[in-house]
This record gives sequence, C-alpha cells and structure tokens, in this order.
Amino acid sequence: MLQQYEVSKQIYMFNTYIEKINLSFNQYLLLGQEPILVHTGSFQQAAELLPLLKCALKGKPLAYVFISHFESDECGGLSLILEHYPQVKVICSQITARQLGGFGISCELRVVNPKDILQIGEYEFEFIGYPSEMHLWKGLLAFERKQGILFSSDLFMRPGSLVSPVAETKWSEEVDKITLQQVPSPEAKEVLQNTLRNLLVQAVALGHGPFLKAK
Repeated sequence: MLQQYEVSKQIYMFNTYIEKINLSFNQYLLLGQEPILVHTGSFQQAAELLPLLKCALKGKPLAYVFISHFESDECGGLSLILEHYPQVKVICSQITARQLGGFGISCELRVVNPKDILQIGEYEFEFIGYPSEMHLWKGLLAFERKQGILFSSDLFMRPGSLVSPVAETKWSEEVDKITLQQVPSPEAKEVLQNTLRNLLVQAVALGHGPFLKAK
C-alpha cells in the first residue's frame, strides 16, 4: 500500500513496501513553482501514485520528472505519467535518453551531465555521476543545493519496511561506507566519495528506505 509523507517543506515522499523482497520504494514530489517528480516507480506503482500525486498538486501541472537511471522502479511508470501530464519535461542523462527512445517513449527531454547546474523555480540542482549501472553506465544523483537534499537513487539503501519515514544519519559515515558493491570501480568510488564529502548535505532522499536527516 502506497503511503505519503511530507518529509521537508513542500517535499513529499511516496513509499511502497514489497514484503516479498523486503524493500521499500520511494518517489518524491517537490511541490514548488514548477513541480518536480523524482522517479515514477514501476508501472504498477505509478498507477497507485497518480491519485495521490494529483491530490498533492491541487490542480497544478506537473512540470518535470527526474530519472536517475533507466530501471523499472525509476521510470517504469513514465508512460502512464505522460498520459496524464503530456507536457512534462524529463530530466535525465544521455544514456537514459537513448534508452527511453529505444523503448518507444516519446517526451520532451532535458538532458544533463555530471557537474551541470539546473535552476527550476526556487530549486537549484547540481548533478553528480556515479558508475553503478549495468556495464558501468553512469547514473545521476541530484543535489538540491538550497535545501541541501541529495536524491541518492540506489547509492544508499535501507532494506525493510519503514519504522519511521524520517531517520537520522551521520553524513560522513554514510560516505565512508560506500563499497565496491555500490560503485564497482576503485578509482570511481574514490572520486565519488571526494565529491560527496564536499557537498553541504542536510538530508538524503533515499530511493529505498527512510528520508535521512544528516548530522
């Protein structure tokens, strides 16, 4: 069952727990001047998400969808979202853009690269590459610089159902604990860790698990 939580000012987390694999899945809505959805969930999750999304938007159009990488729980529901919000612009990497086209998904794209800065209304995003995809394709992390929120995709995970939608963590320890299982290249892992240490992270919006307030 899909649950909705306001985890920060005008930022909503939608969470689904799948008992069979003991993992929860999150999508986030940044309800600003130009609302942004981070991930769509799978097609089935998006079908559950849409009524809650429309209620949270209160008639406002969804402006953007950010996709960190091409995988079912990140963008499997994109075609369904586009049926209801055909004007949506999709923010993604070059690789994800090619994958979307290869699967016949046609939409307006905003292709970004690591180190790019993108201003959307009151939000300012910095994008960070991380080579944890199939064939070491680079995924993207999105860091909202004004509130200090890192949308971390699959880089950090917490298995199990949510005990609480919001938890605390020590940011330096999270970065230090990144392993070669998460980033299967010693050189790339070191570069990523150094990049993350230099961010002023106040919170981590996990793709799987609670919203983490950083200390």
